[in-house]
Amino acid sequence: MAVANFPALQFKTCDIFRSTPKCFKLLPLQKTNLFVKTLVVEAKANTRTESAKIRNRRKLKKFNGTPRRPRLSVFCSEKQLYAMLVDDKNKKCLFYGSTLQKSIRDDPTCTTIDAAKRVGEELVKACIDLNINEISYYDRNGFARGERMQAFEIAISNYGFLPT
Repeated sequence: MAVANFPALQFKTCDIFRSTPKCFKLLPLQKTNLFVKTLVVEAKANTRTESAKIRNRRKLKKFNGTPRRPRLSVFCSEKQLYAMLVDDKNKKCLFYGSTLQKSIRDDPTCTTIDAAKRVGEELVKACIDLNINEISYYDRNGFARGERMQAFEIAISNYGFLPT
């Protein structure tokens, strides 16, 4: 931090107001201290260390779903899996399925991995009904593949949505 010393300006009243007969000083001569701070500019985070969510949001700008080629968005929490087919142009959800749905879990009771596989099979049935042959983008929301995600991917890759 730099310190600068500047003397205060000195005026007389007769310099400012010419009509006054008496001259006296308005401000005594003083030294004032001004503190000057340096400006520090920090750069953005390195692209290698930026979060997966930020990378995913940047990709969403490039890949938008249409009614014929929707975006497949999959979210996997600690216990469950949620999948959606999204038409971004009309802002509609064409299909929604999760491992929490009773129609998927109750047939015979099953584990979440088996339920994730059933969600994939239901997604394929919905795509056949909606006459959808391919998806525009497989959106994993930046998350890594786990056992439930792999079971879901195997079910939809048999239909041809994912590259082998």
